[in-house]
Amino acid sequence: MSWILGRRSAWFVIAFWIVVAAALSPLAFHLPQAEKNDAAAFLPAEAESTRLLAAQREFPGGDAVPTVVVMTRPSGLAARDRTAATAIAAALRPFASGRILGPVLSPNGRTLVFTVPLAQSDDVARFTDEVRQMRRITAGLAPPGTQIAVTGPAGLVADTYHLFSTIESRLLLVTAGIVAVILLVVYRSPLLWLVPLASVGIADQAAAGIIDLLARHSGLTVNGQSSGILRVLVFGAGTDYALLLIARYREELTRHRDPRHAMRQAMRRAGPAIVASAGTVVIGMLCLLVGELASDRGLGPVGAIGISTALVTMTTLLPAALVLCGRRLFWPRIPHFGEHPPVTEAARHGAAARSAHAAALAAPTVPGHEDLTEFDLAEEPGRWVRVGTAIDRRPRTVWVITSLLLGGLTLGLFAMDTSLRGDQGFRRDVESVRGVDLVAADFPPGVAAPTYVIANTSAAAAVEATVRAAPGVAAVAETGRAGHQVQFLVVLRERPDSAASFAAVRDLRRRVHRIPDAAAMVGGNTAVNLDVRRAAVRDRTVVIPLVLAVVFAVLIFLLRAIIAPLLLMVTVVLSYLAALGASAVAYRWLFGFPGADPSLPLFAFIFLVALGVDYNIFLMTRVREEAQRIGARPGVLHALAVTGGVITSAGIVLAATFSALIIFPLVQLAEIGFVVAFGVLLDTLVVRSVLVPALSLDIGRRIWWPGRLARPDQAAPVEPVRSRHWPKSRQT
Repeated sequence: MSWILGRRSAWFVIAFWIVVAAALSPLAFHLPQAEKNDAAAFLPAEAESTRLLAAQREFPGGDAVPTVVVMTRPSGLAARDRTAATAIAAALRPFASGRILGPVLSPNGRTLVFTVPLAQSDDVARFTDEVRQMRRITAGLAPPGTQIAVTGPAGLVADTYHLFSTIESRLLLVTAGIVAVILLVVYRSPLLWLVPLASVGIADQAAAGIIDLLARHSGLTVNGQSSGILRVLVFGAGTDYALLLIARYREELTRHRDPRHAMRQAMRRAGPAIVASAGTVVIGMLCLLVGELASDRGLGPVGAIGISTALVTMTTLLPAALVLCGRRLFWPRIPHFGEHPPVTEAARHGAAARSAHAAALAAPTVPGHEDLTEFDLAEEPGRWVRVGTAIDRRPRTVWVITSLLLGGLTLGLFAMDTSLRGDQGFRRDVESVRGVDLVAADFPPGVAAPTYVIANTSAAAAVEATVRAAPGVAAVAETGRAGHQVQFLVVLRERPDSAASFAAVRDLRRRVHRIPDAAAMVGGNTAVNLDVRRAAVRDRTVVIPLVLAVVFAVLIFLLRAIIAPLLLMVTVVLSYLAALGASAVAYRWLFGFPGADPSLPLFAFIFLVALGVDYNIFLMTRVREEAQRIGARPGVLHALAVTGGVITSAGIVLAATFSALIIFPLVQLAEIGFVVAFGVLLDTLVVRSVLVPALSLDIGRRIWWPGRLARPDQAAPVEPVRSRHWPKSRQT
């Protein structure tokens, strides 16, 4: 891709991306309007709830979403309150797509409810606005002293969309701010940080615009969760690629007079690792396409498009902009030709700096490797050399102790609870949840989320009797007939989406399925969420092994070995389990979350394994490069020394961007943000920095089996000059 570095072509690349950003930014801002945040939109086509929803469309207003209005007065509802409820129901009639059910008074006379069937709409913004208008009307007509709320499935969908839409712009600003601060700290330059930040910002707008087009015109399922993840994924991964490329570019600027030549060499050296790491994430994300849930299948392309856009932008726009700006962009720490890059801070001034510079220029080159001097091999000052030296003393002890510590964190998995209910998913007070609590105080909780049974009319009597006799059912009523089918509204005794209500739905299905010629189906909000959970478990058992197999194959192809990829996969999986275990403990006792969504383990796996392998790819490709030049053991130490700082910075950037999800007032996204942020830090600071180098040093050249680097005759051409930092006890 050296053509992008020409003087004219670089300007063309920049102009092209500016045009792309200008064209796609309006679409990116409209992405929330294309989201589908109701659970029914995620269902597999063969699920019983999906088939019931299709059958409901044959009934007048059968595809409507129940909107439950609840009014209560602690001292008991007076006659004027009941009259006001009737007036409210009449005022809400224009919103109803069918008959309004109720008002129904509770046995103790304190609470009444009625249900307004609200027509479904592909325009979620319009749907939410209708719920908002209904709430404004009910609040205005409610008698003083009463509590009133609009809840039910429609209220939950509206509250979820409202939270996503209000937090979207804030998430973008917070994520961009986090990246800007980290880039300022890393580069300590008033100018340099602007180039990668602007590049990743353009990548974000381009990715969001492309996904908006696909969501509107190709049936791609996008929800608030995948939209939020897209932003942090593009910013995090894009900034990582920028850090790795700029670090190698800065290094090459000390070896080349022309910035274009330096960038070409940086792209040649760092480009394959960046492309491989991005490809691994893309392939891992696309494995979600085999999932049953539309939300899983949607997240796969969303993430893949985000990563691909970040990769293309950071390997075209960023290099072109860096080359046009030249060395002065790094001011005040401008890299000069002939200057050895890893000079310590203390040696950057005065006689020490001049001595180091002279040594770098005068040092003889290694035969056959003229770009690497003996000075490079002998002098690698800094904390990462000290880390490598410490690990090199007793590598086996280090990796055993580290593995045991990570294994200890996995014990937290016993605290993992994936039974989060829909009404528990909010981290702030919302009207739909208040309404569910008001209903549950004086009615069977199932009133807030009705269950439906559809069967053949020939078996209507038998179905009604069977449903009424089910122990988990509080009430049942026929709500209409269409053709040869009849529909019953069923109120469950237990709270919607609870374990008890799921058990009641499963029992109800077993009972009605046994009725001859009934062809009965059980659906509704609780049944929908039960089917979603079943599909989530199925997706987890199918996708996780597939991702492991695919990533393992990619590593074999990239590293041209079997042992090294196998060890990397084991370390990443161990890191994932440790992060998930530690997060489970944090969810329960630090954040006080009531549980986790059943899709969390799968999403955490996709991000932590795919992104965790990234950093090991960056390290091990450099280890392999150095092992070919100077031998296995010094190759590990040199690679750790020269990549430690930039990979750690990249990990911190990615963890910080994912931690921005914690600001979301939704439990599910906050949990994803925490587990990925914690897992990335764990992988960056422990697995990649300690465990993998220790294993590599302990196993030695055999880690590259069956490749040629594993053979003894592939030793380095010369023995490098020993540094005081590297002990002589262990041989290459």
